[in-house]
Amino acid sequence: MKNVLKLLVFFTLGVLNISCNNSSDNDSPSDLTGSQSAMGLAGVTVSSSSAEIAGVSDFSAVVSRLENGISSYTAHATVTNPLVKNMISNFPGVVIDGDSVSISGLQIQQTTDGIKCITGPYAGVLVKYDAAVGDTFATATSGKVRKVVSKTGVDDYPYGFYLIKTIQVETTVNDANRVSGITKITYIANHKFGMVGVKVDFEDGTKATYPIYTSAQN
Repeated sequence: MKNVLKLLVFFTLGVLNISCNNSSDNDSPSDLTGSQSAMGLAGVTVSSSSAEIAGVSDFSAVVSRLENGISSYTAHATVTNPLVKNMISNFPGVVIDGDSVSISGLQIQQTTDGIKCITGPYAGVLVKYDAAVGDTFATATSGKVRKVVSKTGVDDYPYGFYLIKTIQVETTVNDANRVSGITKITYIANHKFGMVGVKVDFEDGTKATYPIYTSAQN
């Protein structure tokens, strides 16, 4: 889940919304084990790079409420990229005023063992920290899964002033969503810092990685 603390790339404005935009009764928060993560507590902030990345800057988010283990987020960003604006314009809870974009009502469960999106047609586990390469996580859409594609086991991923271990989980966006111009989303996570980045592959062959910094840790 940029500081979903300036969560959850744009995890948060639009990218997470591709995974989490409509309520699903088939998704249960009990799929995650572990205790409540401090990252999901009310008041925790999320942010990203202060520099513009692919037309997105000044991202900030905050946990507005924690209820029954589910965190609700509100977020804001400056978005100048028309492709990104188009991608998120019809998502519930999104308000666009010129280049100012805000969203409310994103629901995420965060435990010491992983992160799960609670709402949406692709609701389901985003990452389990103890998963192995090749493991898959089911979503609320039949036949649609997320797959662990990398788990380094060594401190090789640059994160602020640190090098950290990461696990990377990939989602290939289906044809229905490719009108948004996105073909793949890769979630990058760490057992201590939670979601630390989201990489987006665009249909035109370009890529952008949005760092995520959270004001709390596991």
